[in-house]
Amino acid sequence: MTAEEGREQSAAPTGEAPEPSTLTAWLAHLEGLHPRGQAGIELGLERVLRVKEALAQEPACPVITVGGTNGKGSTCAYLEAVYSFAGYRVGCYTSPHLLVYNERVRVDRLPVDDRALCEAFARVEAARLASGGIALTYFEFGTLAALEVFRAREVEVIILEVGLGGRLDAVNCYDASCAVVTSIALDHTDWLGPTRTTIGFEKAGIYRAGKPAICADPDPPPSLIEHALAIGADLHLIGRDFGYFGDRQQWTFWGRHGLRRGGLANPALRGACQMRNASAALAAIELLRSQLPVSMQAVRRGLVDFQLPGRFQVLPGRPVVVLDVAHNPQAVVGLVDNLGDMGFFARTIAVVGMLADKDIAGSLAPLAGRVDLWLLADLDLPRGASAAFLADVVTAATLGGHVECLASPSLAFQRSVKLAGENDRIVVFGSFYTVAAAMHSMQNGR
Repeated sequence: MTAEEGREQSAAPTGEAPEPSTLTAWLAHLEGLHPRGQAGIELGLERVLRVKEALAQEPACPVITVGGTNGKGSTCAYLEAVYSFAGYRVGCYTSPHLLVYNERVRVDRLPVDDRALCEAFARVEAARLASGGIALTYFEFGTLAALEVFRAREVEVIILEVGLGGRLDAVNCYDASCAVVTSIALDHTDWLGPTRTTIGFEKAGIYRAGKPAICADPDPPPSLIEHALAIGADLHLIGRDFGYFGDRQQWTFWGRHGLRRGGLANPALRGACQMRNASAALAAIELLRSQLPVSMQAVRRGLVDFQLPGRFQVLPGRPVVVLDVAHNPQAVVGLVDNLGDMGFFARTIAVVGMLADKDIAGSLAPLAGRVDLWLLADLDLPRGASAAFLADVVTAATLGGHVECLASPSLAFQRSVKLAGENDRIVVFGSFYTVAAAMHSMQNGR
C-alpha cells in the first residue's frame, strides 16, 4: 500500500514526453497526475466520462456494481467466486490493494500481470491526452484501465467495487445491470455528508432505472429507498424481499415468490455481517439468472472456496494473529463480535494505525476493556494520524490497557511479535495500510 517509487521511462523521440515502461513507472505517473497522488480524492464523473467516451468503452456483458460502507470487498468476492465456478470468465475490480496493485484487477480470480496493466494504462493515457490532457485521479485512471483489461480479455461478467460513495464515484460511469449496496454507516463524511441520510443518498446513486437494486442494510435510510423509487429501480430490501435463516451448520437463502435455496454451508468469512453480504450476492445472482445461469453447485462452492486477505483473517500458529482492515465504528463492532467468538487468550495485543479523517474515537470505543496492550503506530501518509493522537484517544476514553507509541505499523507489529506469548492474541486493524505493513513484515521474516 506504500506509494511506488521511481519512474523508469522508455526512450521517446526528442520533444515528446516519454511513456512509462514498467508498472512501477506507470503508477508513479498516475500519482503525478493529481497533487495528492494515491490519496487524491476529487468526486465527479465529468472527467472520467470524457476519457471513457474517447475509449469507446461500453461493456458488452452484464455489470454488477457493489457499494456500501462496509462489506463491499467480501460481496464482490462471493460474486466473483460463484460466477467463476459456474464457468464464466469474470472480471473483478476492487480497491484498495494490500501488497501489489495487480490485486485490484482480476480475471478468473487471478490478478492480471504487469504487461496487461501497462498496455491498458497506455490506452487510457492516449485517450486522456486526446481529450485535452484531463487530470484524472489515481482511482479514475485505474478504473478506466481495469475496463480496458476486461475488454481485452473478453470477460463475460464484470464486478465493480465502488471506491467512495457511489453517485460521483468513477465506477458509476458504467451502467449496472444490477447494483448492490451492502451497508450504510458514517464514514468519509467530509465527502458524503454527516448523516446516514446523506450517505444513503450518495450510495443509492449506483442504482439504475428498471434494473435490480439490492440493499443489504437491515435499516436503510429513507433517502436510499426514496431515490430508488424515484428513478424506477427494482428495489430489493433485505428482510422484505430477500434474506436468510439457519444455524451454525447451514443456512437457507430466500427471495420473492417463495424462492428458497437451502443446504448452504456458512460463508468462509466469519461474522453475522457476512450472512447479509452473502445473501446480497445470492440476491444479485438470482436476479441475473436469465442472463447468467448459475448452478447450485457453483453457489455452494463459491460461498466457501475462497479467501479474502485482511477480512478477519486468522493466521495459524502461536501467538494467533488476526488481520482486519476494519477502519470505522461499524466495521470494528463486527471485529469485536468475531474476537468474542474465538475463545480464551491470556492477552490481546492491538496493533493500530489509522487515517486522521476517520472516526477514530468511535472506532476504538468498541474495544474498551478488551485490549491489554495497545501498540499504536504513526501512519506516514498525507491523511495519516499520529500514534500520539491515537494514544490520547485511548487514554481520554479510558479504554484500558497499556499504551506504547511507535513510528510505523511495521515497527508496531514487530514489537507485538516480540512481546506476545504463545497464549496471547495479536489483532492488527485500523487501515489497509496497517494490515499491509504487517503482511510485509511477515513476508520478510521480521
